[in-house]
Formats: sequence, C-alpha cells, structure tokens
Amino acid sequence: MLETLAPTPHRPRLVLTRPDRPRGRGRKLASPPVADTARVFGIALEQPESVNDEATRERVAAAAPAAVIVCAFGALLKEPLLSDWEILNVHPSLLPRWRGAAPIERAIMAGDTETGVSIMRLTAGLDSGPVCLVGSEPILPDDTYGSLAPRLQRLGGELLIRALDEHPEFLEQEESGVTYAEKIGPADRLLDPARPAVELERIVRALHPHIGARVVLADGTLLGVHRAALQHTNSAGGHSPGVSVREHRLLLDCTPGVLELLVVQPPGGRAMEASAYLRGHPPAARP
Repeated sequence: MLETLAPTPHRPRLVLTRPDRPRGRGRKLASPPVADTARVFGIALEQPESVNDEATRERVAAAAPAAVIVCAFGALLKEPLLSDWEILNVHPSLLPRWRGAAPIERAIMAGDTETGVSIMRLTAGLDSGPVCLVGSEPILPDDTYGSLAPRLQRLGGELLIRALDEHPEFLEQEESGVTYAEKIGPADRLLDPARPAVELERIVRALHPHIGARVVLADGTLLGVHRAALQHTNSAGGHSPGVSVREHRLLLDCTPGVLELLVVQPPGGRAMEASAYLRGHPPAARP
C-alpha cells in the first residue's frame, strides 16, 4: 500500500509502523518492511511502542493528514485516536466474511472460491466498521498464500486510490454471514491424518510460504511441508493414517484420502524435494 500511495498525490506525510525487533536465527535487530520502504521514499517515519500514546497522537496531529490509512498494522487502535480522525482500513476479505487476523489463509483453508478486498472505516469493533468499496478476486484451485496475496495487494491499492479520490458512501456491514479469521496458531499448522486429505491440501497451500504446515512422523519429528498434492480423496487405500513411504514417494494417509508430500523441510534444515529428503532420512518417514 505504501508503494502504491508514495508516487501519487496521496503520498503519505508520515508513516507509523512497529518498532525494530530481533529476527532470524541470529536474532539481529531488523526493521519492519514498511519502515524500510518509508526510508526508500524519504517519508517521515515513526516507530512507537504504542500508537495510542499521547506523544504519537500529537505527532499524527502535527502532520495534519487529510486521511489516515491502516493496513496490516498488527496492533489495536483505541480511543481517542479512533475519534480524532476518519481512519480507512484496507482489509483483504469480502466483509463481513473473514473479519480478523488471517483472512487470506482462512479463505483458502475453507475452500472458498472467491475472496477480495474491502475498504472500511476503522472502529472499535473487530473489522466491523462500515464499508465504502469492495473488490472481488477468484481463489484458483492451485493458489497459495504466496500467489493470492500479491493479487489482493494490487486490488487493495486500486481500491484505496479510488476511495481517496472519490469519497464513496460508507454502508454498514450486514451482520448475517459474519465469520472470523482467527490468528494462525500451532494447531492450525499441523496436518492431522484424522482429517480428510482435501482439507490438509488446502492448509498446505494457505500457509505457504510464510508460515508453513507441519506433519508428525512416527518418531515424533515435526516435518515441515511446503507443497503437497492430492492423490486420492475418498479412501486411504487400506493403509493406517499417518506418513509412509511407498514407491519412493512420501505419502500421508488421511481419513479419508491420500496426500503426497512433495516439498518438505526437516527441523533445522532447508526445504527440499521429498525424493531428496527420503535419500537422507528414510527411517524417520516410515511408520
């Protein structure tokens, strides 16, 4: 969104983002991507611990914005900040479906065939404010988070510019059809063979490449799964649920269905084709 706005008449006067945090294996202090982008464009930048404190509110007021935009900020905005300005939020879903933290992942996991972006007014409720513009985007059968999110980013940028140019009317959301996209937790990442293979295949796609799904091997190892393909949907071919090796392939027998694990990542290792993994780790993959 910042890259979209910067070269337009809506160039931000001030960017607020989260403080630098330790990141990666070395836990070196690193800036959020938004901060790096603001520096590239030469835009004034603040990284407060709390966007709601008085000093930050005074900094926003000093910038005298014509509009305040929020996108994936990752922290709650509270009163009186919410009342100080009309705040537009770019939310990647077709509200009221998938309010909350992980709308793109949850839409793929649920098997939705369509999602989109909504431009809404930020309120104290969880993504429950009135909406002024909505755009839709199909979810393709092979879409991952990594392929769908960029399309939604482009759509969100187009809608945001329209909202700032045209000032369309805001309409309250319908309360019927509300669903919540809870934050992705450890349990959401786990490929449980007691579930249907078709559901697990969607989880793999929804969490690639930024979070990653995982499966438990017979020895308790948590194996990362980056790419998988449905082999059967209605039966497990007489095999017990779990990971096994058959015909030099790494297979997850589910209830029902069979999922072939194509690209995996052992703990502490790099992502690799399943065939390469099996050459070095055959015992760990067997029941």
